[in-house]
Amino acid sequence: MKAKTKALLVFSILVAIGQTAGSEAASPGVSNITVTQRADTKLVDIRYDLAADTPTVVIALEISRDDGVTFSAPTTAVTGDIGANIAVGTGKTMTWDAGVGRGQQYSPQTRFRVIADGALTPSGFSLIPAGTFTMGDYLMGGGGEHVVTLSAFYMGQKEVTKSEWDKVWIWAQANGYRLAKGGGDVENSSVHSISWYDAMLWCNARSEMEGLAPCYTISGATIKEGESFDVDCDWTANGYRLPSEAEWERAARGSLSGKPFPRGDTINHRHANDRADGSVDLALDTSGSTADIQQPTPNEGSPDSSHDIPFISSTNGDGLHDMAGNLWEWCWDNYGAYPMEAQTDPRGPALDKIPRWLMGIREIRVIRGGGDGTDVGRFRAANRSYERAGSRKNGWGFRLARSLGP
Repeated sequence: MKAKTKALLVFSILVAIGQTAGSEAASPGVSNITVTQRADTKLVDIRYDLAADTPTVVIALEISRDDGVTFSAPTTAVTGDIGANIAVGTGKTMTWDAGVGRGQQYSPQTRFRVIADGALTPSGFSLIPAGTFTMGDYLMGGGGEHVVTLSAFYMGQKEVTKSEWDKVWIWAQANGYRLAKGGGDVENSSVHSISWYDAMLWCNARSEMEGLAPCYTISGATIKEGESFDVDCDWTANGYRLPSEAEWERAARGSLSGKPFPRGDTINHRHANDRADGSVDLALDTSGSTADIQQPTPNEGSPDSSHDIPFISSTNGDGLHDMAGNLWEWCWDNYGAYPMEAQTDPRGPALDKIPRWLMGIREIRVIRGGGDGTDVGRFRAANRSYERAGSRKNGWGFRLARSLGP
């Protein structure tokens, strides 16, 4: 199908792909695809019909700007019937804003690929579809923008709770693991006061407890105790793990692109468990002489303590809670400067590539989410920080990720 447009977009062949995780189930089907660019805009409407044996599937959109040679154009500026839990039926619509993203995405050789995935999402997780997005920003702590392409993965909808931690801890004690007790006084509050090593060991223990393949090993052996720099992660294993930093940011952004916060342009206490005034919507002010100015600072208040209160803030577009505020969350990656070239499934720098000024602090890992502090800029989806892997502080927690492994 071809159509010339004022924005220099020409749409070529549209490809529908169905796939499923189970060999006994029929693949979902995408049919009757049409594409229309709205007059005098950069908005493109993609309509399709969807059939499957399951009531819902995962829909992903891939975009090519080189006549189908590669499908690597950023796709986070897409809204509508895309992502997890899309109900089967006719007349599905997603809208792509071709004016958002690096270089604005105009091409006379644009192709689309609509993918329906019938994989069953584990309970308590959201499936984050494969795709490309612009990671980072140029504000303080943002690391700079660069294009990242990620494979699909599952992300925990909530931070790991104290009750979840305790259940695995009891099993682990009888099965060769040595785990920290973790902090938290209320059953459904997020567990805290755990180190990166603690989180990693707990992931392995829960994986084994549920009959899944553990992700973390040393010299091929499942790690059950200690603090070692030589941990390997098997990214093909189907067990629990920490998200990579890129996975965390992609999940935090949800279906939004170019927005500072997980829910858009503003944030408030209803969206982030912090010390702000819950009645005030706060925006990121970059009107000063440099882009590093992060104003305003919320009023000092009393947060719903992530330590003791089972506070769950509102979700982002992928159904994830507390991606801004509440606790800092551990990620897999060593902390280091971003590469400026495009990346596919990045997992952080090697130990010998971390900044020299951090080398004296031993192993440093990335933390994300902003905690329960007072600076609005900390709650940006792009904001990053770091901490010693062995540090246990009452503001540190984590959420789980899983690969779409066997």
